[in-house]
Amino acid sequence: SYMWNFGSMLGIMLVSQILTGFFLTFYYSAMGAFETVQYIMFEVKMGWLIRVLHSNGASLFFFCIYIHIFKGLIFASYRLKLVWLSGVVIYFFLMGIAFTGYVLVWGQMSYWAAVVITSLMTSIPYLGGYLVWWIWGSFSVCENTLKFFYSLHFILPWILFLFVVFHLIFLHSTGSSSSLFCHSDYDKITFFPSFWLKDCLDFLLYFFLFLVAFLYSFSLSDPMIFVESDVLASPAHVVPEWYFLYAFTILRSVPDKLLGVILMFLAVFVLLLLLWPNFYFSVFDNFLFFFSSCFVVSFFWLTWAGLYPTDFPFNYFNLCFTLFYFSSIFFMSLINYLGVKIFN
Repeated sequence: SYMWNFGSMLGIMLVSQILTGFFLTFYYSAMGAFETVQYIMFEVKMGWLIRVLHSNGASLFFFCIYIHIFKGLIFASYRLKLVWLSGVVIYFFLMGIAFTGYVLVWGQMSYWAAVVITSLMTSIPYLGGYLVWWIWGSFSVCENTLKFFYSLHFILPWILFLFVVFHLIFLHSTGSSSSLFCHSDYDKITFFPSFWLKDCLDFLLYFFLFLVAFLYSFSLSDPMIFVESDVLASPAHVVPEWYFLYAFTILRSVPDKLLGVILMFLAVFVLLLLLWPNFYFSVFDNFLFFFSSCFVVSFFWLTWAGLYPTDFPFNYFNLCFTLFYFSSIFFMSLINYLGVKIFN
C-alpha cells in the first residue's frame, strides 16, 4: 500500500527541515527579528529559497504526518503499543516546534498568536501567572520571549530526532502492521521491481514541495505575517497555521477557558486511549473503520472551521464536531475492549 510510504518520507523531511533551519540560523537574530527575516529574503543569496523550503516543508511535514496517523487508525497500528506511544510523543513535540518557529517570524499574526497561546497558561491554578511571566521574560510578550522560543526551536528538533530513533527501534523490533497480515520473512518480496515504482511517490511529493516553493511560495501563509508586529493593534481574527487549526477550533468551541485548554491538549493525547485494551479483533473491522472515518471527517471540519470566527451557526457545529472527534476514539477503544470481554 502507498500509505506505508509516509513514515519514511517523514524521516527525510525531518532531515530537510533541520538542514534548512540550520542555514537560516546563520543570519537570523532575535534582536530585530522581522528585519533579519527580510534580510534573509532580499539580501542573502538564495535565502528566499531556503526560507520558503523551510516554511512550506513544515506544511508538507504535517501533511505526511496526518496521513501517517490516519493510516495507523484505519489499519489498527496502535496494536504496536510502544510504536504508537512514541509516535504520539513525536507528534506533540512536533507541534511545539512548529509553534515556536511560527512565532520567530515576528509578524503581526505570529506575535498575537504568541500572546494568545502563552496567555492560555494563566488557566493553570496558582502557578499559571508565574509560568507565563517566566516564558515571556517580562510582563508582556517581548524580545526576551522571542529569544526563549528561538532557543526552544533550535534544541527541540534534536530531542525529536531522539524519539524518532526510539520509534524506529520499537517498530523494527516487532515489524510494522500490515493490511494483508504478511509479517513472516517468506511473505516478503524483492525490492526491484516490486517497490521502486511505489517509492516514486516520495520523489513526486518532493517535486511538489519545490513546485510550491517556486510558484506559490506563501500561499499557505497568512498575509499578516508580512506586517511587522504592532502591540497596539490586534488582528480582527487570530488564525494559526493550517496544521494547528483543528486544535484551535476545539479550544474556541468550549466557552470555559480551562476546559478549552484541557481539550486542546487532549486533542493530541486522546490517541493514547487506543492503547487501553491492547487487543484487536478483525471481526470488528467494519465498526472500527466507521469510527476512524468519523474521526477523519471531524478533523477536516475542525480544520476548515478554524479559518472563520466562531459566530452562529459555526459555534454549534464546532461543538458537535468536537464531540465527534473525541467520541470516535472512545468508541474505537470501547469496541476493542468489548472484543476482549466477548472472545476471552
